[in-house]
Amino acid sequence: MKFFASLFFLLVSAAAHALPTEITAEYRLTNNGLTIGRVNETFVRRGDTYTIQSVTRSDGVLKLIYDDQITLESSGRIVTSGLQPLEFGQRRARDSSRDIKAVFDWDKSVMHSIVDGKLTDVPLPSDTQDRISVMYQFMNLTKRGDTVVMPMSNGRKVEFYTYRFVAEVKLITPAGEFETLQYERVVSEPDENRASVWLAKDRFNLPVRVVFDDPKGLRLEQTLVALQTR
Repeated sequence: MKFFASLFFLLVSAAAHALPTEITAEYRLTNNGLTIGRVNETFVRRGDTYTIQSVTRSDGVLKLIYDDQITLESSGRIVTSGLQPLEFGQRRARDSSRDIKAVFDWDKSVMHSIVDGKLTDVPLPSDTQDRISVMYQFMNLTKRGDTVVMPMSNGRKVEFYTYRFVAEVKLITPAGEFETLQYERVVSEPDENRASVWLAKDRFNLPVRVVFDDPKGLRLEQTLVALQTR
């Protein structure tokens, strides 16, 4: 028993030390080529725990029309499979009624969701990620697979997302040139949101570009502007 406990500890430690201790990233957010926002993200690892904060602020024309700020926060553990969220939160500067908090109870396989003061319990599949940790979970891809399946929670519910490998692509961004792996979300219904992500092969598989398309025609593109890792 002591052997297996020691082995588990070593595996968790190895997973943790394979990740950078700190990441600072800035992205430009555009809608059909028009800048509408800036995204600033930080990832911090301390031993086998992590915290992530993502702050999106209105910019450009949108800032003149609707000046807002959305903050996403995730904290949790680093286990053998990668990131394991314990808490997730979403806050809007202009409308606190849309704030979300989720607590992940892995022992009971339940996510406690709090929205507008109401508590709801949601079944919690293993390896579930939240809205922000999912992007950093790509750091734990040990090899390029044809598909990647991730349960993901927005703090209200949990849905399964399948990403299909598309191609290896060289991208030029304001943050530099990157060799990337492109994945796109596999959808089965016309009303599902589409997404594509380009991961930097030599920078921990961090997202360099992300494109979201919704069925109503809204197209959001997030492009890396600056990146620091250590």
